[in-house]
Amino acid sequence: MAELLQTTLCYLERDGCYLMLHRIKKKKDVNHDKWIGVGGKFEPGEDAPACALREVREETGLTMLAPLYRGIVDFYCDPWPAERMHLYTCTEFTGTLTDCREGVLEWVPKEQVTSLPIWEGDRLFLDLLARNAPFFHLELTYDGDTLVRAVLDGRPLL
Repeated sequence: MAELLQTTLCYLERDGCYLMLHRIKKKKDVNHDKWIGVGGKFEPGEDAPACALREVREETGLTMLAPLYRGIVDFYCDPWPAERMHLYTCTEFTGTLTDCREGVLEWVPKEQVTSLPIWEGDRLFLDLLARNAPFFHLELTYDGDTLVRAVLDGRPLL
């Protein structure tokens, strides 16, 4: 099996809201017009915590003080490379929110996030975060924008 692309995704929390990124600024973006957390690809030599800290700082201007490692999400969707995403949440951070070159940042009440244009599989892990689930491994397989398979900790969900 080919090596997985390693990425991070972070949901910063404040006053019952998640900091969401509306991806509208980049052309040829698999996430175009979707709302997602902040994060990105590992740089050479980085591990997940270092990548998460760097990506949040680069995309938001904020520095996470106590990120919580919540789970691993593996994505499969031809023709894109397979991706292993390391998922974090964080309620403690410092700094001043800045503009993001990849989209528009907005604090969105947690209960409204799933009504935004998000990936179908994101609803699954956002529910796990909302229920404060223990560390999890979620595998998501897409055909285009359609979620066709989901496996949580080895158990098929669909």
